[in-house]
Amino acid sequence: MPEWFWPAVAMVVILEGLGPLCFPNRWKAYIQELSRLSASQLRQVGGITVTAGAILLYWLAA
Repeated sequence: MPEWFWPAVAMVVILEGLGPLCFPNRWKAYIQELSRLSASQLRQVGGITVTAGAILLYWLAA
């Protein structure tokens, strides 16, 4: 694996933990709202998120 892989994974874990750590009630409401979405809506959210992340990564790497 490239040397940047594990630091990147660690950064994702840190960022994912900030929501429940700093805003537990908002985070809980957000998760409840996500659970009400259909599978196709969740796929759209996931696709948009992955696309935005890929664009950001490309932009930062350039």
